[in-house]
Amino acid sequence: MLTPAKPRGPEFQARLRDLAADCVPVVAYGALVPPSALEIPKHGWINLHFSLLPAWRGAAPVQHAVLHGDAITGASVFQLEQGLDTGPVYGTLTEEVRPTDTSGDLLARLADSGAGLLVAVLDAIEAGTARAEPQPADGVTLAPKVTVADAEVRWNEPMFAVDRRVRACTPAPGAWTTFRGDRVKLGPVRPVPYGPELRPGDLLVEKHRVLAGTATDPVALGDVRAAGKKAMPALDWARGARVGSESFVFGAEPGA
Repeated sequence: MLTPAKPRGPEFQARLRDLAADCVPVVAYGALVPPSALEIPKHGWINLHFSLLPAWRGAAPVQHAVLHGDAITGASVFQLEQGLDTGPVYGTLTEEVRPTDTSGDLLARLADSGAGLLVAVLDAIEAGTARAEPQPADGVTLAPKVTVADAEVRWNEPMFAVDRRVRACTPAPGAWTTFRGDRVKLGPVRPVPYGPELRPGDLLVEKHRVLAGTATDPVALGDVRAAGKKAMPALDWARGARVGSESFVFGAEPGA
């Protein structure tokens, strides 16, 4: 298996020529492949991408599908060309985005089913029966890398948006907020429709749950991980942090 950091390198391209490969399949490969490398295999380079192209072209298609509340996503096997995920598509499959899916959950299912799709396309290419269709011009969306800054929870967003952001950033880069000026990471939360009225970011410790306010209804916190500590259930974290009946605001500076 070849895993070059930069496929432009002459040593890699020479090695690829020596292998005389008919086709180069790639999965989750972040580097753009230059024409000089694309032209080496007889049938070019074939990529397994975790979206229904042309939706979510880019580095983080699964995270963006969860973040934007897509009900359906999928995987596409397409021919690599110079553009970013723009090549003709050999085959697709669809996958439901479940209400509690994290990006990690969804990616695991797509990787499993997508592997079968990739093998089927490669078999069809070998048999001479594969046909690639150009991507439609409409419906193009981009999925740039999700950064640590993107993973900060916006408590002034509606409940459903807070839930999606946390799930989209689980497991990486990890959703986070600040508490008493220190950063804490959050596991998936649970929306609480018609829950107690709380200001965005305010916490309410109840007998069996810890609620955090959003722009609409609150969410119940799952695991919380303070800096330098292991993740723990929200109630255990709240007891250790001595969160009382007074208002402690996520995302605010100490004393705010």
